[in-house]
Amino acid sequence: GKAAPGEEVGVLLCDVGDAGSLATMARQTRLVLNCVGPYRFFGEPVVEACVENGASCIDISGEPQFLEGMYLKYNEKAAEKGVYVVGSCGFDSIPADMGVLYTRDKLKGTLTAVESFLSVKSGPEGLGVHDGTWKSAVYGLADEDSLKKLRRQIGYTPVPVVGAKLKKRGFLFYSPEFKEYCITFMGSDGSVVKRTQRYLHTELQQTPVQYGAYVTLGGLGSVIKLMFMSMLFFLLVKFNFGRKLLTKYPKFFSAGYFSKEGPTQKQMDGTSFTMTFFGEGYSEGQDPQKGKPNVKICTEVRGPEPGYIATPIAMVQAGLSLLEDAGSLPKRGGVYSPGAAFSKTKLIDRLNKRGVEFSVISKPEV
Repeated sequence: GKAAPGEEVGVLLCDVGDAGSLATMARQTRLVLNCVGPYRFFGEPVVEACVENGASCIDISGEPQFLEGMYLKYNEKAAEKGVYVVGSCGFDSIPADMGVLYTRDKLKGTLTAVESFLSVKSGPEGLGVHDGTWKSAVYGLADEDSLKKLRRQIGYTPVPVVGAKLKKRGFLFYSPEFKEYCITFMGSDGSVVKRTQRYLHTELQQTPVQYGAYVTLGGLGSVIKLMFMSMLFFLLVKFNFGRKLLTKYPKFFSAGYFSKEGPTQKQMDGTSFTMTFFGEGYSEGQDPQKGKPNVKICTEVRGPEPGYIATPIAMVQAGLSLLEDAGSLPKRGGVYSPGAAFSKTKLIDRLNKRGVEFSVISKPEV
């Protein structure tokens, strides 16, 4: 029979408010999976304890400010200690980040630009998300200026544009491919993919890929509902009083999507996601600095319910990759995005076997 929980796995209690307890935990392991968000409030003590005590650390944060802040503060120290701190290893932003790399590897030639479209389908019970995610969004959007300041502090080298420049779309547009309205995806995907592409370009001299992230909404009815709700949201999020209201009544302000209870089992069973990637580039032998892109490719990542089923799959497989594909990780430790850490590992194969599936939909000829 199977061992009951607790027979093989000990339970260690630690508290983000108690640095000693975190250090004790970090000293006893090679890898910590940190699931406690919003990370802007609870994340840093865990990263610090791991780096100080020589343990690697993976989280599922979708908060660019936290992710990039950890890079600024701990990248050098992690490199010295030879540990890997890899953020955003959940639904934010493994499907997007690894999806772009998968698309690049499947295109014969040089991939120069990709757009991804996320569609989340739910069953008769609808969608449900826990209010922790809601809180992260509330505080993240309230604090956008700090992110700009942080990026100036880091002083990123600009990523060169190779190939035809990817057109920036309006916030809301109609997609003929999906026959649905779409909006810019507000999650961490854009910032995570950009960090990966910068790393691969500067460290491995690979051609950087331009990227845009979008989400499909549906028909006009969905658009109107969303417009109304987001106007209310953006109005309230700028004021302390408004943020209190938003975080106290997530269900009301999100039309029932976000709740303190999170999704029911039935809601989770009925929900899945598809992320479709449209890539363009230059065929082998064509100079991507000259002329128009002449090859296209379409790939997708499919998976179960994003927040509670796909996210743990992604996180655990990222952890296994970190431990078992160690020879394929970047040579030095540091604070990495998933694509930067795992581009040479077997992570995509691991995910494919666990139900987060990467596939090529079409490879139109040159």
